[in-house]
Amino acid sequence: MPNYSYAFQHFDKTKHVRAAIREKDVSHKHCREVAVAVKGMSIEKARDFLTMLLQKKIAVPYRRYNNEVAHRSNVRDGFFAGRFPQKSAKEFLKLLDNLETNAEYKGMDLDRLRIISAVVHKGTKLERFTPRAMGKASPKFDTLIHIELVAQESRSE
Repeated sequence: MPNYSYAFQHFDKTKHVRAAIREKDVSHKHCREVAVAVKGMSIEKARDFLTMLLQKKIAVPYRRYNNEVAHRSNVRDGFFAGRFPQKSAKEFLKLLDNLETNAEYKGMDLDRLRIISAVVHKGTKLERFTPRAMGKASPKFDTLIHIELVAQESRSE
């Protein structure tokens, strides 16, 4: 069993709560764009964003991986290229549920939680072969990913 650690540095058990999903078969490019969009949001705002994404009402702005990505009229933050990554959004919703449960267990106020770190890493690479004509084979690679979320209670002012 591998020993995973978090990418977030200076974790304080009293102020922060974290959750992670390991070795999932989801596109790392889509997950990276969803992570950038979700970072800085509150838990409830992120959940609303992801559910609207699943309903295809709001598109995720594609900032880095936007080559030949169609423009969307409902993209926020001044970016025009966007998509509706369904599989990634479902995994992020599961992770948000996990993060919320961890915060409840710690006794944190869920209304004041903000996502301060959303990280996506490439994981194990699955190398297989697809049979082709004339007894040949073509390689087929799948890269599994890790998603990590860290939230912090914002101060009431």
